[in-house]
Amino acid sequence: MDIKSYIDSGILELYVAGSLSEKENGEVYALMQQYPEVTKEVMDIEASIIKLTASAAPKDIKNVIYEAIQDKLDSSNDDGQSKVIPINKQKNNWFAYTGWAASIILGGTLIWMSNQNNALESQVNTAEIDKEFLEIQIENINSDLADTKKILNVFRDKDIITVPLAGQAVYPEAYAKAYWNKQDKTVFFDLQGLPEPPEGKVYQVWSLALNPLTPTSLGTIDDFKTDANKIFSLENTNESQAFGITLEPTGGSESPTLEQLYTLGAIDAS
Repeated sequence: MDIKSYIDSGILELYVAGSLSEKENGEVYALMQQYPEVTKEVMDIEASIIKLTASAAPKDIKNVIYEAIQDKLDSSNDDGQSKVIPINKQKNNWFAYTGWAASIILGGTLIWMSNQNNALESQVNTAEIDKEFLEIQIENINSDLADTKKILNVFRDKDIITVPLAGQAVYPEAYAKAYWNKQDKTVFFDLQGLPEPPEGKVYQVWSLALNPLTPTSLGTIDDFKTDANKIFSLENTNESQAFGITLEPTGGSESPTLEQLYTLGAIDAS
């Protein structure tokens, strides 16, 4: 950075006057920490303002301030006696105005420091929110990894029964697959090949006995839209001979709507 050009730009005068934005104040402050010449220039500008204020102040205003101070000092004390303190008029007028100018600069600095503190608190709060969000994401990732590991173990189990479910008349392009673990009575359904159900409808999974045809509901897939991998596990305590999936009203139906049968697959008896 060309520091000389930066100093000559006039931004430091605006900084001392308190006319910059919070972001610009932060940038100037950072440069003051990095470049001593910037700090020196700011101090010189502040000193110049104090001198200019003292020299440019109207004489009658000086007298007013002096007289106000003198009246205060000449006021009676508790015993009714006047307490007079001699004052050098010219000297104390100088300090009155330099103090006034310094107060402006100090006040502006305190306001800026307060703004910086508020900005810092905001950053801390944002960091805490980001930390909580990150922790939630990590927890979700760990949960997803655990689910993925569980699913992989199921798919790799040599005793797993795999059942392809083919599309039916209502939607021939549909397909699904069931992975039935008879030992723990759980069936995993991969429903990636099903379209998203319309509003007010859910998919319902059925365990079927074929002779006679007896459907038993295994449950509805209520979170189909929000589940990314479209793999769902359902409990199955039945001696299933086939699985079917129908589209039903939200909440499910007591018996399958055959006109809305999306997929069907029989279990290989061999």
